[in-house]
Amino acid sequence: MRAIRSFVVRGRSTAAQRHALDELAPRYQAPGGDTPIDLDRLFGRCAPRCVEIGFGNGDNLLALAAAQPERDFLGIEVHAPGVGRVLLEIEKRGLANVRVSRRDAVEVLRMQLAPESIDELLILFPDPWHKKRHHKRRLIQPEFVDLVAGVLRHGARLHLATDWAPYAQQMLQVLGQHPAFANAAPDASGFSDRPESRPMTRFERRGARLGHAVFDLEYRRI
Repeated sequence: MRAIRSFVVRGRSTAAQRHALDELAPRYQAPGGDTPIDLDRLFGRCAPRCVEIGFGNGDNLLALAAAQPERDFLGIEVHAPGVGRVLLEIEKRGLANVRVSRRDAVEVLRMQLAPESIDELLILFPDPWHKKRHHKRRLIQPEFVDLVAGVLRHGARLHLATDWAPYAQQMLQVLGQHPAFANAAPDASGFSDRPESRPMTRFERRGARLGHAVFDLEYRRI
């Protein structure tokens, strides 16, 4: 897998978020290491599993977990403020079906998630890396999609969203060329309708203010 990272760690945590990272992470954070995570042990049960990569401030992750208590949700995020906020909200809301991983998603998919262990994977508004010389940093690349395919069960759902049209076209191209995925779009555009279950994230609101269209892509693991 390529060594170029698709993210830059930035942002400062509040005192409450730092406290959460110190005190709550041992209870709600997935273990590190290079061996597969025992998801049944991590969540204390066997249930359908959803992974969200790059959950930001956690609005979507928390909303889905609260609305679907019968499913387990693993959120992956490298930015400390977002992880701290989600840890605080997990504790505040008493959500037993959310865990977080604070490391590179590439490492989690490659080393920590067992083959065919995930029922749904979400990648919502990843950094589009607008400048051409930075396109190599974009997360959605053939090598990364190989990793995604490896952890998804047969019939699992892969959902992506972006408000950057050129990146949406790249996503269509990369996923369209991968033999493990079938586009679930209702028409020839390749794009799906925005799911009602997804709350309006701050990235989506920012895109709307800038006049950007939002592109949703949905695929099935075949």
